[in-house]
Amino acid sequence: MTTATADPATTVPQQLWSVKETARFLGVPAKTLYEWRYKGDGPPSHRIGRHLRYVPAEVDAWVRTQ
Repeated sequence: MTTATADPATTVPQQLWSVKETARFLGVPAKTLYEWRYKGDGPPSHRIGRHLRYVPAEVDAWVRTQ
């Protein structure tokens, strides 16, 4: 028996949020996100080249654990 897995080539990529968009969603200043990242707190973030990005589902999951 095999399980069906989504083909990454055919799935629609999820939109990543910028620091500004994530800060707006959380209702905090962008500076707070940078401070949380430095301290190891806050929602998971990902460095894409020189840009910092957030996965909306990960931010939502982090909010639910707070």
